[in-house]
Amino acid sequence: MSLETVRNFFAEHAPDIAVIVTEQSSATVPLAAAAHGVEPGQIAKTLSLRIGEEVVLVVTRGDARLDNRKAKAALGGKPRMLGPEEVEALTGHPVGGVCPFGLATPLKVYCDVSLKAFDIVVPAAGSTHSALRIAPDRMAELTRAEWVDVCQEAAQEAAPAD
Repeated sequence: MSLETVRNFFAEHAPDIAVIVTEQSSATVPLAAAAHGVEPGQIAKTLSLRIGEEVVLVVTRGDARLDNRKAKAALGGKPRMLGPEEVEALTGHPVGGVCPFGLATPLKVYCDVSLKAFDIVVPAAGSTHSALRIAPDRMAELTRAEWVDVCQEAAQEAAPAD
């Protein structure tokens, strides 16, 4: 049903955006990148976090890692990941298909500035075999997300030794 709630969300709010369903699983960042022909960073992964008593969603680039110090400062408390059952109960989406669209419960959404490195990102769409292509700014607009800087800096590739 989760895929349908996402389809309904886009039918109502952005009918120009199509949900893409694939045969291949896109439940992890590497699988999603392969299924959609993009680099892992272009996958927009949605993290379900508890900050004190509040549950929030944070959408980051697929190859980014949460920086606990930055997240605590930006979100107002220490972030803790939710368990799979709680994620599905609150979002309506299974782990591997979590996205900020068509949520079962209204949740505050944040988008990490790391997403702005791309013109188009690929978030899940409510199932482990669905996704969509969207501009980061449009995703933030549709979900009423606040932009935050909560991820670690990308590791720089080591320069070759002379």
